Order: sequence, then structure tokens, then C-alpha cells
Amino acid sequence: MPVSRIKVVFFDAVGTLFHVKGSVGDVYLRHAEKYGVPRSVDMVAKVNQAFKDAFRQAPPPIFAVEQAEKLKQCERLWWFDIVHATFYRVGMFEGFDDYFDEVYEAFSTADAWEIYSEVPEVLQQLRSQGYELGVISNFDTRFFEIFRELGLERFFDSITISSIAGSAKPSPKIFRHALDQHVVEPEEAMHVGDDPKEDFEGATNANLSGVLLDRDGTGGTIPCITGLGDLHHVLH
Repeated sequence: MPVSRIKVVFFDAVGTLFHVKGSVGDVYLRHAEKYGVPRSVDMVAKVNQAFKDAFRQAPPPIFAVEQAEKLKQCERLWWFDIVHATFYRVGMFEGFDDYFDEVYEAFSTADAWEIYSEVPEVLQQLRSQGYELGVISNFDTRFFEIFRELGLERFFDSITISSIAGSAKPSPKIFRHALDQHVVEPEEAMHVGDDPKEDFEGATNANLSGVLLDRDGTGGTIPCITGLGDLHHVLH
């Protein structure tokens, strides 16, 4: 249903505003080749599946620390466990610690990421129409540099990431944290994302208007949009 009370539009980040160039498996194996790990279409598929399984089984990226350096250490250890679990499934190799340092750094810059083509135009249109914009993401503090390098920071009024907010989607707490930055009620905000549970259910359970982005058009029973260009249909 069209929503007329919306003042703020929040977006998920990865899978909504930008994505990994190629795939996680492509990047992981490109850096693993020099450690003797074979790179093939089949191996890329295996690593992608192993990563999805390891990521899904990982605890939320929430850390009970406040100091910046300790937070970054916790984030790094969280990702170390996921990457280690990924290769534990497909085959571990010598020099993994050095490899992890390299691949962690690779995902710290915009070189590993790519904006979806319609994103800048859609964000500019929303801003010109008077909407405030925010990000709600289960990302770590590397996000800020990536966002700046991708040229997306200029569009947004707030950024809420799980490791700083102390909560992760689909918890209502992270949505409340984001709402507080705009001083709005949940009914005055919309959240757009590609994950049915974290984004759509998380937002609706926190009383925001949830919009599921299903770029492949393969979603189930949840009403969705197939591109961000369709947002005007639900905002007007």
C-alpha cells in the first residue's frame, strides 16, 4: 500500500545499495591462489556456498566493547572465524593467517565493491523530494571508508551499523537506534533491504514500513520491489 507519512527512508547496504564485484568466492580465491588453492568455476561455487553457510551460522556482529581499537579487534576476529570456517569446509591451507590479513584488507576498500546502477539517481530523487535518508546495516566499521570511496556518503543523513549500535538486524533495538538519529516515530520511517528476515521482518516488527527488495524476482509471498526505481510506487 502507498505510504504518505514517511519522512525517513532507511536502506540496507550490501545487496541493496552495493554488492561484491563478482562474488565472495571470486575474491577469496583470487587472493588464495598464491597459497596453492586451485581456482576454478567449481571451486568458486563451493567457496560461495561455504561462505553462505559460515556467515549464516555466525553469531550477530555485536561486541561488548566501546574503545575504537578493541572494537576493530573484535570485528576482525569475528571475520577471521567466518573466513576460517569457510575454508575449513572446502580445504584449509598453509599460511592462512597471512592470507586472512590480505583478504580482510581487500574488502576494506571500494575496489571490492560495486554500486547498483540505479542507486545514485534514486537517492538523489528521494533527497530532492524532501526525504531524509539513512543506512541500517549489519556491517563493521570498515563501512565508513567504503561508503566514502563509493561516493554514497553525500546522500545520507545517518549511518547505523551493528557493531557500533550494539545490536543487529532483525532486532528492534538497531531500528530504534536509527530512528533516534532522525527524531521520528517508527510509523514515519521506511526500511528497504534484500533480506526477508533481517530487513523486512526486522523493520515491520519494529513498526517501520518494511520494503523487500528482490532483484531476482524469485521472492515468496512477501510483497516486494524488483529494483530501487520502484520505490516511488510505495512512497506515493
